[in-house]
Amino acid sequence: MTSTILIVLAVILAVIGIIGSIIPGLPGPPLSWVGLLLAFLSHKLGGADMTLTFVLIWLGVTVIVSILDYTVPARFTKLAGGSKAGSQGALIGMIIGIFLTPIGMIPCSLAGAFLAEMFQENKSATDALKASLGTFAGFLVGTGLKLIASVTMAYYIVF
Repeated sequence: MTSTILIVLAVILAVIGIIGSIIPGLPGPPLSWVGLLLAFLSHKLGGADMTLTFVLIWLGVTVIVSILDYTVPARFTKLAGGSKAGSQGALIGMIIGIFLTPIGMIPCSLAGAFLAEMFQENKSATDALKASLGTFAGFLVGTGLKLIASVTMAYYIVF
């Protein structure tokens, strides 16, 4: 009974972790890792073969991916000549895009970065576009890393 409850909670956290990898404000990989930990605990009760070493390795991956999620977008923005305003504009645009549909997140994020670079930083349209594309590429890389980690942990939770 306890093992079943832990597995159900682990699967719920895995799903929320995947969603949190895309939606800002939800810590995707950490939630997925807690799900993995619960799966480990349930397996310990049920006698399956998930090891503590495996869970700790995924803790390390979770920490690294979480750090990269903050540093990679900033690095891409800087490489493309973007500013902090562009990064903030991309985030604001993405949040607005969530309400327009999941597909709206991408164009709204790009538009937010572009408008912030153009009007807040007084850049030309060409420079603002270059910076916004760099900001957006950094966002995609960070989100992709989180998504890969969360989906992989979900796989191990379920299978």
